[in-house]
Amino acid sequence: MIPSNGPIAFQGRHGAYSDLACRTAFPGVPTLPCDTFEGAMAALREGRAGLAMLPCENSLAGRVPDIHYLLPESGLAIVGEHFQRVEHCLLAPPGARIEGLKRVHSHAVALGQVRDLVRELGLTAVIEADTAGAAAQVAAWGNPEDAAIASALAAEIYGLTILRRNVEDASHNTTRFYIMATTPMPPPPEQADVMTTFVFRVRNVPAALYKALGGFATNGVNMTRLESYMLGGEFAATQFLCDVEGHPEQPPLARALEELAFFSRAVSILGVYPAARQRHMAPTT
Repeated sequence: MIPSNGPIAFQGRHGAYSDLACRTAFPGVPTLPCDTFEGAMAALREGRAGLAMLPCENSLAGRVPDIHYLLPESGLAIVGEHFQRVEHCLLAPPGARIEGLKRVHSHAVALGQVRDLVRELGLTAVIEADTAGAAAQVAAWGNPEDAAIASALAAEIYGLTILRRNVEDASHNTTRFYIMATTPMPPPPEQADVMTTFVFRVRNVPAALYKALGGFATNGVNMTRLESYMLGGEFAATQFLCDVEGHPEQPPLARALEELAFFSRAVSILGVYPAARQRHMAPTT
């Protein structure tokens, strides 16, 4: 396990899926809720947290907005990854019955993942800021007509009853998290099952991206993720975030990165870390 000299910071309230991910990956370590991703990163930089757990992609919803922009400028390093299965529960105040429900509250993404349930029960879906916040509101109201879609952990924290478990439409709903620290913790080059995450920008010449990525194919490096996003509102300024298998000091990846640097600019490694054991069992986006 990655050592932590303080609580694990995450974005959201206690009972959020990020909180559950922290508790699953680091049993017994306290968690620190933060209002924003920036807040979680600041808690880590300021020493109020020992690590931070930040979602980066989901098997249904795709990439998590903002993380791409924040990571390169954060001054933090990716030191691990964690895959968290998302198991939605239908939560209601004690004594409430399914047949008496009229409204269901949750985050927009979560509501989009339980459409079958909403249709089956004829409920009105009400969008809230986050899943754990929806659970807290439903608990505070105590109205048997209002329910929430959230985690079993949220039910435990806010004193709600689980009326139905695993109500998500897709059974493979999984979120991947980056584990962040203030300093890098790269494994030795000879270690197997290592991931490297980096960002780069291509030069403004024809076929630049094709040439930049060619070295990964010719050197047999498996690229598991490639995401593009605009910088500074300029359509010509595109940055790419990549996850690849391998260590930068291993010859295949070293050669691929050398070729990438020739055809691109601003290559920056964000982290070299052990692959999660769930990686080969987790769905890909």
